[in-house]
Amino acid sequence: MSLPRSFTVMPDAPAVRRATLDDAETLVHFNEAMAEETEDKTLDPETVRAGVRAVFDTSGQAFYLVAEREGTIVGSLMITTEWSDWRNADFWWIQSVYVRSSSRRTGVYSALHREVRRRARAADGVCGLRLYVEQDNAAAQAAYETLGMSEPPYQMYEEVL
Repeated sequence: MSLPRSFTVMPDAPAVRRATLDDAETLVHFNEAMAEETEDKTLDPETVRAGVRAVFDTSGQAFYLVAEREGTIVGSLMITTEWSDWRNADFWWIQSVYVRSSSRRTGVYSALHREVRRRARAADGVCGLRLYVEQDNAAAQAAYETLGMSEPPYQMYEEVL
């Protein structure tokens, strides 16, 4: 029996855990790689390193989850919060998503997303999950939609200071 060309055999699901300070250098590397791949931006490593370490130094501001296979981190994401006075609850923002190229399309992001959803549902005062994605990143958009996310009726604006 042959498999359809689009079929991907999924290896064992990765283990997902909350990141620790020992994971900081991997997270720095992932953030640098993500910026290069998605926005063609080269980040200052010391600034990124300080930003990642700040997550571990400032409780409640954010946290990272990492996905591991055979003791190697193959993906990660960061969660930050946004207070909604309309809902009297927090949205969890999924940010800094990165999966090693060799582990893409093997269920790494799905495992991370399921763990975010599980933790959000178990936490008090979380009303939803949000993320932003590059307009041209169709693969990521399809993955997010497959996991039950949808595009809201909002556009994002920013002012970089």
